[in-house]
Amino acid sequence: MVWAPQHKGGTSGRVTIVNQDNGQIPRRKLSDEVRDRLLSEITDGNLAPGQLLPSERELMERYGVGRPAVREAMQALQGMGLIQVRHGERPKVAEPQLDQLYDQLSLTMRHVLTHGEGMLEQLKDARVMLEMQMSRVAAVRHDDIQIAGLRAIVADQRAASDSAERFMMLDGAFHQAVAAISGNMLLASVTRAIFAWKARFHVDAVRTPGLEQLTLSEHEAIVEAIASGDPDLAAVRMQEHLLRANALYSQANSTN
Repeated sequence: MVWAPQHKGGTSGRVTIVNQDNGQIPRRKLSDEVRDRLLSEITDGNLAPGQLLPSERELMERYGVGRPAVREAMQALQGMGLIQVRHGERPKVAEPQLDQLYDQLSLTMRHVLTHGEGMLEQLKDARVMLEMQMSRVAAVRHDDIQIAGLRAIVADQRAASDSAERFMMLDGAFHQAVAAISGNMLLASVTRAIFAWKARFHVDAVRTPGLEQLTLSEHEAIVEAIASGDPDLAAVRMQEHLLRANALYSQANSTN
């Protein structure tokens, strides 16, 4: 497959793809080309966060395309979270926001886990590795206020043992709080996205008798390991918790 730009005179805004397998040359949508050119401007730093994009008419003239192609390109960039489009105003480059990353990660993760064979086990493995490392970092970087916050979450979770939905929400809050101690908001967003998936796929599993108390005791052990300042112990406690929880969740799901 060969990409062959066709920009004679700089006005067509079209790209063709030469398919060497059958000789056919399918045409690429004009809006895709406009989107990619603007995307390059943004990723290369030529259009900075907060900066206004050229007007529709300017883009139409620059790329030699019609209004529909420009508007479709804008919609695509907006869906990617890269630009802000408000009625009556020119679009501008969006400020970087991790909430948008969380939304995109969450939706993609749900789709992959629903339809991707074997992806569930791979995600479980990735989560164990990620959270073990975050526990190590938390054991080194924590302060007394953060430890008190973790203990408060565990106490609230204990009080919510009879409510599967709230118990699950606080379960996610606990792991996100551990991630937040690292000071790395990207890791915190990834953890939040994982729990958006977990709340959908495993909410019934926590209703199995005994899992609540097991989770609480393991959370308490993780907090004490972090508070002790022992990175290796914190990582081991987190690993034991996640591996055991994964096994019990699988067992609970297989019997439902």
